[in-house]
Amino acid sequence: MAPRVLVSDELSETAVQIFRDRGIEVDFQPQLGKDKDKLLEIIGNYDGLAIRSATKVTPKLIEAADRLKVVGRAGIGVDNVDIPAASRRGIIVMNTPFGNSITTAEHAIALMFAVARQIPAADQSTQAGKWEKSRFMGVEITGKTLGVIGAGNIGSIVCARANGLKMNVLAYDPFLSEARAKEMGVTKVELDQLFAQADFITLHVPLTDKTRNIISADALKKVKPGVRIINCARGGLVDEAALAEAIKAGHVAGAGFDVFEVEPAKESPLFGLPNVVCTPHLGASTNEAQENVALQVAEQMSDYLLKGAVSNAINMPSITAEEAPRLKPFIRLADVLGSFVGQVTDSAIKEIEILYDGSTAAMNTKALTSALLAGLIRPQVSDVNMVSAPIMVKEKGIILSEAKRDKSGVFDGYIKLTVTTDNQTRSVAGTVFSDGKPRFIQIKGINLDADVGQHMIYITNTDVPGLVGFIGTTVGNAGVNIANFQLGRSIQGGDAIALLYVDGDISQDLIKALEAHPQIRQVKPLAFNVE
Repeated sequence: MAPRVLVSDELSETAVQIFRDRGIEVDFQPQLGKDKDKLLEIIGNYDGLAIRSATKVTPKLIEAADRLKVVGRAGIGVDNVDIPAASRRGIIVMNTPFGNSITTAEHAIALMFAVARQIPAADQSTQAGKWEKSRFMGVEITGKTLGVIGAGNIGSIVCARANGLKMNVLAYDPFLSEARAKEMGVTKVELDQLFAQADFITLHVPLTDKTRNIISADALKKVKPGVRIINCARGGLVDEAALAEAIKAGHVAGAGFDVFEVEPAKESPLFGLPNVVCTPHLGASTNEAQENVALQVAEQMSDYLLKGAVSNAINMPSITAEEAPRLKPFIRLADVLGSFVGQVTDSAIKEIEILYDGSTAAMNTKALTSALLAGLIRPQVSDVNMVSAPIMVKEKGIILSEAKRDKSGVFDGYIKLTVTTDNQTRSVAGTVFSDGKPRFIQIKGINLDADVGQHMIYITNTDVPGLVGFIGTTVGNAGVNIANFQLGRSIQGGDAIALLYVDGDISQDLIKALEAHPQIRQVKPLAFNVE
C-alpha cells in the first residue's frame, strides 16, 4: 500500500506534485492546520504530515497519529512541533535548514543598510512632503567591523556578503575552527572581543538555553558605543527591553529586528524608537525561498517513506539515499544484536558499550547505534524504534559508549555489544556475510557461526559428553524441528553455549524439559523479526 501524506499548510502545487510523482498518495488540505479539531480527527490516517508554521503538532495530536512516521516542516523553525513527544512515539521530525539560507542572509544585510542609512524613516518623511536632508545622516558600511554571532549556514553567507562589502568581519562561534575561519576570510574571536570591536552586530544562532538573551543588559554595557544590532534569527536572543534602554541612552545607535520575543509582535519596547527598523519575520519571505523549502520537504519526506533515507532530521541520524541500501543489512544486524541481549537480560542495564570493528567503523554508526538500542529496549517496550530508543536510554541514565577500530580479525567488519547490569556482563558480536544476512560470531566471548532465525533457543551449559544428544532428543520429542544447531565452548569441560534455530514456536514445557538437565544453567527462547 502506498504511503499517505497529509499537507495541512500552504505548499506549492509543484511540491505536492513531487509526492504524487514519487508514488505517494497525498491529501492537500492547506487550511486544515488552522482547524485543530478536524486535524485531530483525521491524522490517524496518514504516514506523513507536511506543514509550515500554522499547524501545531502537539502531544495530543501525536497521540492520535497512530500511523504517523514523519513530520516535515517546510522551513527551518520547528517551534510548532513538540519534538520530545514526537521522538517518544518514534516520529521523525524533519526541517529544511538550507532552503531559505540566502534569503535570510540577504534580509540581515538589507536591515543593516536600512539602519545604517535610516532608509525607512527617510522614506516616510519624504513621502510626507518634508525634505529633511540634514536630519538623516547615515554611516558607511565600507571599512566598518561586522560582528557575526553564529557562523553556521546562514551566518557564513552573511560573512561572505560582508567581505564583498569590504567590511572587517569578526565571528563568534564555539564550533568554528581556525582553519574554517581563515577559509571564510573572517577573524574568530570570543564574544566579549566581538562586543568591544564591532560597529554592527548580527545574530545567526538558534534559540537555546545557552543563547537566550546572549545580548543581555550586561552584554550591552560591553558593546562599542554607536553599535547597530541586527536580529533575523530568533526572538529571545536579545533582551528587547534592555536594548531599548541602551538606544534611548544613545549607547546603541540603532537596530534592525525581524524577529521578536513574542510573535506576532503587536507591541515591543523597540517599537517607536528612533532608527529602529522592524519587519514581521520576513527572513524567509521570498518567492524563491518559499518554493525551495516546499520542494525540499517533499523530496525529503518521499525519500524517507519510500527508501528509508533520512535527511535534515531533528531527532534522528541522517541516512542518505545512496547509503541506505548498503546500510540496511547492518542496521538489521545491529537490531538483532540488541534484541538478543535484551531478551536474555533480566536485570536493569547500567552500561552499554558498542564496538565497531573494521568496515563497520567507517559506516554511519549513529544510525547503527540507534538501531541497536531499539533492539535492546524492544523486549521491554514493544513500540520503541530508532528515533525513540536513544531518548529512552538517556532518560534511564544508562551510560552509553562507542568505540571504533581498524580490522582486528578474520572478518572485514563486525559489531560487538557489551551490556553491564548489577549482576553480570553480557556480550555478543555479529557480522553480515555477502548474502546480506546477519550472523552471530561470538557470544560471551565464545566464538561460533550462527544464522539468525525467527525462532531460536539459547542455552548456556557446562561442556559435558551427551548434552548435544539430550538437547536434540528433547527438542524432537516436543515436535519441534531443528533447522540449525550451533555450539561453542571456552575450553574442554568449561563454559559452553548452544544456539538452536528451530522451525516453530517454543513452548514453556520444552523450556522446562531442557532446564531439567543438571549441566544446563540457562535456557532462553528468542524471537527475531527476520523480514
